[in-house]
Amino acid sequence: MKLNNVSILRYMVKSQDMAASATSALVPQVASGFVRGVLDKAIDGIGPLPSVAEYAGGRLAANGGNVEKAIKGVLTSHVSLAGAQGFVTNIGGIAIAAATVPANVVGVTLVQCHLAASIAWLRGYDLEDPRVRNAILVVMLGKDSVKEMIAQKRLPSSPMAIATSPVHDPDLDHTIAKTVTGELVGRTLGRRAIMLAGKRIPFLGGLVGAGADGTVTYLVGSYAQSELRDRRLPKS
Repeated sequence: MKLNNVSILRYMVKSQDMAASATSALVPQVASGFVRGVLDKAIDGIGPLPSVAEYAGGRLAANGGNVEKAIKGVLTSHVSLAGAQGFVTNIGGIAIAAATVPANVVGVTLVQCHLAASIAWLRGYDLEDPRVRNAILVVMLGKDSVKEMIAQKRLPSSPMAIATSPVHDPDLDHTIAKTVTGELVGRTLGRRAIMLAGKRIPFLGGLVGAGADGTVTYLVGSYAQSELRDRRLPKS
């Protein structure tokens, strides 16, 4: 079986649609608080992953205080990290696909939360502010999904508007957490469908996992860059 880049991309789109019904059945089993717990760990640091303040601060210092250069380095390193963990959690193939869904969801979510939060920190946002945390989670949905959800009135506004809103809306916390959790699980299930198509090709599952996780992480980082605009006070 031979798959080129075009056929894989087409299959990815189809697979996401196929995964939608399965996702609706699975998401209720995943507490909506899951993604907030992961965000907390990403911001505070866990295991070998340093806290956002430590990591982003180190990147800023390494780039002589140039915020945009620091952000560029942050994005590159997180895309590589997401690709590496995606390969590891998908390399087992179809036999352990169901068992590795939670590990993959947690791994990708942790990396992407850390990425978006690092960009927010570098741009001058207070990560302790619940409005900012909501904005970080919404960023992870991606530009197209956010536009669609705003049009459908499933989200009130863009990440930037949420981060800078006059007041915090507690009711929005649960809605955002549930929506983001559903999207992340759906992406993972869609990728499993691609693996089924290439199960006869050695390592294809791992390669698809690495490519998909790296690509989505890049898109999340790019969206965070464009949406979370600089909030730092200009130097006098």
